[in-house]
Amino acid sequence: MGDSSMRRIVLWLASTAVALVLLFSYRPSSGGAPAGVATPAGSGNPAGSGKTYDGSTTPTRWGPVQVRITVEGGKVTDVEAVTYPTANRRDQQINAYALPQLRTEALQAQSADIDSVSGATVTSEGYKTSLQAALDAAGIG
Repeated sequence: MGDSSMRRIVLWLASTAVALVLLFSYRPSSGGAPAGVATPAGSGNPAGSGKTYDGSTTPTRWGPVQVRITVEGGKVTDVEAVTYPTANRRDQQINAYALPQLRTEALQAQSADIDSVSGATVTSEGYKTSLQAALDAAGIG
C-alpha cells in the first residue's frame, strides 16, 4: 500500500468521524413549540390551595423553559417547571436532576436569586428568568 492510499484511508476515516460527530451533536431550531419540549397539562394546583402565576416562556439554547408558582399568604408554596427541554435522552437526564434542585432552592430562597445547577447552566438560567417573571406577576420580591 502506497503513501497515497494510506493518506486516502486516513482522510476517509477522519471525515467519517467528523460527520458522525456533527450528526450526533445536531440540535434542531427551538422556534415555536418544538417536539421534545415537555408541557404538562393542568397546573397541578388543587382548587382552593393558592393562586398560580406563570412565568414567561424563556427561550434557551436547548429549548424553552417556563415555570409556574403557587402562592399562599404571600409565600411561594410550590414551583413547577411546566415547559422544559426533553428533545433527547441527555436533556431528559439533565432536567431529571436539575429541576428538583432548582425547585428546592427557589422554595427556600423565596426568590429567583438561586444558584445554577452544575451541568445544567442553560436550563438554570432560563428557569431563573421565568421564575422572576412569575414572582413579579405575583407581586413577590
